[in-house]
Amino acid sequence: MRTPFCLLVLAVSAWAAGPATPDPVDINDQAPAADAAAAPAPPPAKLNGFVISGLVDGYFSLNFNHPNNPAYYAGGNNQLHNFDINYGQPELSFAKITIDKSDKMLGFHVDAGIGQTMRLIHATDPAAIDHKALRYFEQMYAIAKPNHAHGLELDFGQFVTSAGGEVIESTSNWNYTRSLLFAWAIPYYHFGARASVPVTKTFTVGAQLVNAWNTVNGNGDFKNVGLTTALVKEKYSWFANYYVGPNHPGTSVGKRNLLDSTVLLTPNSKVNIYINGDYGRDNRIGGGYDQWYGLAAAAHIQLNKQFAFAPRVEFFNDSNGYSTGTRQVIKEATLTGEYKYNDHMIGRLEYRHDVSDKAFFDRGAQTAKAKAQSTVALGLMYVFGPYK
Repeated sequence: MRTPFCLLVLAVSAWAAGPATPDPVDINDQAPAADAAAAPAPPPAKLNGFVISGLVDGYFSLNFNHPNNPAYYAGGNNQLHNFDINYGQPELSFAKITIDKSDKMLGFHVDAGIGQTMRLIHATDPAAIDHKALRYFEQMYAIAKPNHAHGLELDFGQFVTSAGGEVIESTSNWNYTRSLLFAWAIPYYHFGARASVPVTKTFTVGAQLVNAWNTVNGNGDFKNVGLTTALVKEKYSWFANYYVGPNHPGTSVGKRNLLDSTVLLTPNSKVNIYINGDYGRDNRIGGGYDQWYGLAAAAHIQLNKQFAFAPRVEFFNDSNGYSTGTRQVIKEATLTGEYKYNDHMIGRLEYRHDVSDKAFFDRGAQTAKAKAQSTVALGLMYVFGPYK
């Protein structure tokens, strides 16, 4: 039975809402240094170095095609969407808790959750199918930061991909629905080892040895290689990622290549823009290859402390039908309005229009398929923590 999210949001809100935070102390009102020295030492951290946070994300959507295709994502009907696939009734997309523990040298990170999002990102992972407990983990990895290593960080375990202009959590994106590129061009997560080190104050490089896309133990020999770079400046940032390795189950024949690049423009505190491009190529076992590529651009305009809006446009060429199951070129336009009630509660109202050059979209009782699909979504998100 699908879980309405409204009661869950209210329950988490009631639990997480503590007493109001007092106003910050004016430094001019503090006691002189001599009196401060006699004051008792501050108490230790409440959670002994642990940092706990989380979110609850639910939505209600309408699809003007009124599709009725039970084979699509086990009942989901918003085609080409990934985490907001159902329409016509409230749905829980994602509820998760995050636990961080990071000392100077060692630590770990865990994201555990429930909802449609967790089911979908693990839908093709043999390990999650065989061991159901893995379905509840978005990330779980150990962290090592060796001394005198110039900022080197080493991680091992399951972690989200470095590719893409968006992330799994809608609260960290500008739009509520994910782009075509996020849904169809890149992986969700990897299992293996990764390292990153700052070369300068603004430029960081990294390397990864991981298993096949979206698997904990599929092709479990760490033959996929990832290379990452990040250049972060005040007015712009540039991220480039390359993944290569075997991704066909049970064999090392047939390499998959992914080149991903994102440019983030931050001209001022009110306007942000990103441009994300992806090119993927999967070499077939028997010869030949499949390829896909696309480009997305989005902006986030902050009108005031509470209101913002975010337009997004993109195209995706699934030239062999490898990703979506149909050879097609898809274009998508989205407009999202955001209202932030406070630092915890966020609401988004979004209109999205997808257009294909093929008759791809289901129209329910009508036998003929459509070349376009329009949806409206209302997303409600509650963020709690971090508690330290």
